[in-house]
Amino acid sequence: MTSRTTDEFHVAIVGAGIGGLALAISLHKKGVPFTLYEGAKEYSVVGAGIGFAPNGMRTMDLIEPAFRPLFEKICVGNKGEQDQNIFFEGMLLEEGLGQDQPWSGRSAWGHPNFNRKSAHRKELLEIMTSFIPIENVKFNKCLESIEQHSDKVILKFADGEEADASVLAGADGIKSVVREHVLRPSHPEEVAPVYADAYCYRAVIPMSEAYTILGNLTDVAKFYFGHNRSAITYRISGGEELNLLFCVADPKPWALGEAVTEKTTHETMMADFEGPGVDARFIKSLAKAQPIKWGFFHHWRTSTYCRGRVVLLGDAAHASLPFQAAGAAQGLEDALVLSNVLSKIADMHNDSVNPMTSIETGLEAYDSVRRPRAQRQLEQSAEVGKMIFFQHEEAGSDMSKILPRLQEGRFDWLWFHDIEVDVNKALTRMDERGIK
Repeated sequence: MTSRTTDEFHVAIVGAGIGGLALAISLHKKGVPFTLYEGAKEYSVVGAGIGFAPNGMRTMDLIEPAFRPLFEKICVGNKGEQDQNIFFEGMLLEEGLGQDQPWSGRSAWGHPNFNRKSAHRKELLEIMTSFIPIENVKFNKCLESIEQHSDKVILKFADGEEADASVLAGADGIKSVVREHVLRPSHPEEVAPVYADAYCYRAVIPMSEAYTILGNLTDVAKFYFGHNRSAITYRISGGEELNLLFCVADPKPWALGEAVTEKTTHETMMADFEGPGVDARFIKSLAKAQPIKWGFFHHWRTSTYCRGRVVLLGDAAHASLPFQAAGAAQGLEDALVLSNVLSKIADMHNDSVNPMTSIETGLEAYDSVRRPRAQRQLEQSAEVGKMIFFQHEEAGSDMSKILPRLQEGRFDWLWFHDIEVDVNKALTRMDERGIK
């Protein structure tokens, strides 16, 4: 960790998910004082499978060189050396899985320089938290409100405690209190996440059980396309488990308000996949899922990631649908750019520049660099969501039109982007505004 003398500058991070942890790791590495506030009583995890494309792996290296080697130890790709560069392979949910179609056997998408890396989210978070001093973390801190002043931002928690900081970074997820503070005054319609007319059931099952049902279909990550129903499968836990999502298109409004999950019955869950159009192997697999509906929500529009001394990152800034497996990497990219901006602000905090001016200029530079890229990813993921349900306006249910949209360089801009260029761009914009 680099030492510095800017003890007066302090960053509060709210939320110990991937984005918040990544920011904490990077600030610690740079010697920027911070406190990480988490509402749960301990580090906890939501979801199971997680993956990173090349942009995410490169960002790991830049945040903390020891990060990636540890992560790769818990990763698993597709089974078979010849299939490592396949992101997903497309098949059908219906009986026969489309194996008699003319496109069968040519339905994968990826890149020669892509190497699939998936793991269990719990193991990833265990690695990330190992880089963060526990004395910098406070648990059981549910943020209730925020006040901004000329010299600080004040955080008020549900337990009655207050804390202050120079900057507040909100990584508090899709139902973010920090997002509301940033957007409510100027864009109130953008605060709440938007239901994307679909939900899913999740399952993680031992590979021995999965192989009994699906055989060698478990070897390579799969998208199973279907009319208003679909499934996604890929290996995690070193190949010992299979992660499955069973997705259902649902045009009815989400009826649970702010809740993003709904407990239901096993019978109701199974009924969602009854009838023609579903191969029997998926009925057997679905029976092993938990009867909990996970609503698909995203922040469809976000006009700014910052307001004064407060800034957003991760899902609080740009929650997206999971169909490009890109959300976690976007959180890492946020953390890398933001940590470099905050480090520069910290270096200048005791200089003659007005601290508030340097903070606002820095956060606006971060916003100008990160928001367009994250928004593009969000919109592209939503388009893939339409494809998997055969709802795409142009491709419909024609796999010969869907597959080229996924295969012909669609992900190059996302996977092979040089994130260091974005870091330098943000710092240059600070320089241009006189923050040197």
